[in-house]
Amino acid sequence: MNIYDISRRAGVSIATVSRVLNCSPHVSQKTKERVLAVIEEAGYVPNAFARGLGLNSMQTVGLLCPNAADPYLSQALTYLERGFRSHGYDCLLACTGKELEARAAGVKAMKDRHVDGLVMMGSTFVETSERGNHYLRQAASTMPVVLLNGHYPCENVYCVLCDDRRATAEAAQFLLDGGRKRILYLYHSRNFSGKHKLQGYLDALESRGLSPDERLMRYYSEDKMSVVQVRDFLLELDAEGLRFDAVLTSEDLLGVGAVKYARAKGLSVPGDLSIVGYNNSHLCLCSEPELTSVDNKLQALCAHCVATMLGALQGRVMPQLTVFAADLVRRGSTLG
Repeated sequence: MNIYDISRRAGVSIATVSRVLNCSPHVSQKTKERVLAVIEEAGYVPNAFARGLGLNSMQTVGLLCPNAADPYLSQALTYLERGFRSHGYDCLLACTGKELEARAAGVKAMKDRHVDGLVMMGSTFVETSERGNHYLRQAASTMPVVLLNGHYPCENVYCVLCDDRRATAEAAQFLLDGGRKRILYLYHSRNFSGKHKLQGYLDALESRGLSPDERLMRYYSEDKMSVVQVRDFLLELDAEGLRFDAVLTSEDLLGVGAVKYARAKGLSVPGDLSIVGYNNSHLCLCSEPELTSVDNKLQALCAHCVATMLGALQGRVMPQLTVFAADLVRRGSTLG
């Protein structure tokens, strides 16, 4: 008998069972009595040596990400692992890729290893179809799940994200305020976060009474993302006759590629071309001039993920959705 069996028999979530075992005041008397009756009937005795949930805890959190080589995700992994370790928790990592079957297999592997909770990094883990999210709901029925930069409303799923839509809109408005009239938006993702960033770009145009130009909204597959390939892609657009006086990107690597494009064309940055990246990663300092970028507060996001997971494991009531505001860090690639 473990917490999951108690949860199923009592018809409540594992978080509720945990709150009862930890004498949390955030449980109704009726529910508390139902859970305790199941425990008594089964003759369950909590493991006195277990920590966390109070029963059979491995003091381990599973970290799932599509690709640990991604600069943003690798930095997130560092922050998360450091945060959990400081509270006595070990971490198991699984790089699942983006295919649904592989993600579901990664979740199953973590469950088989009896981790106490899961942190899923990126909105890649949320499918647009409800049927595709069965694996996520199933995981949340047995342990707390924290989504970093993703949103899925479900009991025992806690979402921590940046307001990408507003952040991108403000970055585009900053470029428009600087006199830029043709902003090329270069983006690498069509998932939850990617859609919100694109909508932010459109919001900025609408706020100035400008009509969107489909030619200035270009998707660039992250499978091809390298500074040189991005440079060459922009050179191809230029050769096709596309004209732009600013580049707004959904990722810093795309922004550095735009700086390389300007150098190849003999353009002055920011005189002829303004460039803004996203994530405020170390890549911003690796270009000349240094890259203006949206700081989506990754370190704060990860710290909140850790605090939310620990709170859920301790049976406390935690917010299911937390949204952080971003800042624009201005450097040499933009005017003003």
